[in-house]
Amino acid sequence: MKNKQVNLLIIASIILLASGCAAPVTVAGNYTYKTECLGNDQDGTQIVKAWGSGKRRAEAVDQAMKNAVNDVLFKGITEGVNGCEMRPIVSEVNARQKYASYFNSFFTDKGAYLNFVEPRYRNIQDGDLKSTRSGLTAGIIVRIYHAQLKQKMAEDGIIRYY
Repeated sequence: MKNKQVNLLIIASIILLASGCAAPVTVAGNYTYKTECLGNDQDGTQIVKAWGSGKRRAEAVDQAMKNAVNDVLFKGITEGVNGCEMRPIVSEVNARQKYASYFNSFFTDKGAYLNFVEPRYRNIQDGDLKSTRSGLTAGIIVRIYHAQLKQKMAEDGIIRYY
């Protein structure tokens, strides 16, 4: 009886050691795409490439447009070519949380953000549409009406316009 318990203890120890030495499981598809500057126009607009995810193509495109406006407002555009405004429009710390009700309605599916972003091309190139476990990730080129967006934030009291 004692011999069986010792054997069982040895087998359990070997199993625990073997499972503890296994390589960690990682997911290879967790790449985050950043919004990047492609250029700007003289009329106060910026051309950027933004990425979004969704279950369907239309959802991914809508999310990419929201991400583009969100990045211009709160992060600034630091990737890509020089020429885009690198500083965010809203530089106040935690402004997204402070004005949560304003920005929640601003970024709804039919929200005001659509007045400040316009897709440049109707078709997405094959390299800009990627399948993921949960749906699709789409990269689109959009025009951001930076000057008008800044003016809107000033009119609504989110920023001070100098």
